[in-house]
Amino acid sequence: MTLEAIIESIRTYPGVTRKKAVYEIVGTLTAKEFPHIAASEGEDAAAVEYGDNYILFAADGIMESLVDSEPYYAGDFAVLVNVNDIAAMGGKPLAMVDVISISKSKVCVQILRGMADAVKKFNVPIVGGHTHPDCRYNAIDISIIGTVPKNDIILSCKAKAGDDIVFVMDLDGSFPEGLRYAWDTTTKKDGALVRAQMEMMTVIASEHLASSAKDMSNPGCLGTLGMMLESSMKGGTVDIGKIPIPKGVDLIRWLLSYQGCGFVFSCPPENSSRIIELFETVGCSGAVVGKIDDTMALKLTMDGKTEVLFDFEKEIITGCSPRRK
Repeated sequence: MTLEAIIESIRTYPGVTRKKAVYEIVGTLTAKEFPHIAASEGEDAAAVEYGDNYILFAADGIMESLVDSEPYYAGDFAVLVNVNDIAAMGGKPLAMVDVISISKSKVCVQILRGMADAVKKFNVPIVGGHTHPDCRYNAIDISIIGTVPKNDIILSCKAKAGDDIVFVMDLDGSFPEGLRYAWDTTTKKDGALVRAQMEMMTVIASEHLASSAKDMSNPGCLGTLGMMLESSMKGGTVDIGKIPIPKGVDLIRWLLSYQGCGFVFSCPPENSSRIIELFETVGCSGAVVGKIDDTMALKLTMDGKTEVLFDFEKEIITGCSPRRK
């Protein structure tokens, strides 16, 4: 396994490359002229002013290929990804609505079963939505609202030079058959534990331990870090050998995988051990994997060699950076 192979795999991975489409959309549908919107593009959820709190507002759709091949997991993950987006900002999820499109009733039944199991596990209700019962395709999209005290919100655009880069992951999971890059840590676990893992982010937020954070999503752990650095207009260096990984799992597969419970943090060095220790109490593993700097490039080091993964002076992942404005 070479560093060059790792970099090529990440740079060409669809979970990373398909994010570029975001740039054109947010350029057309910008929220910057609305003063009650405290955060929008580049964040896991929008933050809307509401008294002493922010209402957090997010939405996710599940890829057509997953809906068709694994409809149960499509329903389950539709809930999971939304809960993760609220948690990443230190928030508490309140409720969801869905849009479900149906062409085959058998697929719909499996999607609904996955959604119902996830709702029960995370204790976040689906309170309404919309149904298309006569489509030529199957699809599931969910939107979620949550809340966070204004003083506690964690944004992904606030990474600071000199911060530690901390990765936290639940290594106790598996890859469901047919889902090569989905590390499932929730469907077989007790609901109390998976809720405690998500709720740990509210503790991180209330103790003001992190400068910035994101949940590890489709671009994988390093792609997600790249989005945080891009949004913050910062760079950093990550030591591949320090990233937590389960025994027996291929390294590139792991680096590209969506994490059922995984978070990227930028935090003052004195707070790193506290973040790691808190997540250890809920069954997660963490490590300081690198440092934030002012270079605008994400670099990887392995076996004494260092190479650039993303150079944000020359390229984009999403192009979303509130600090550029």
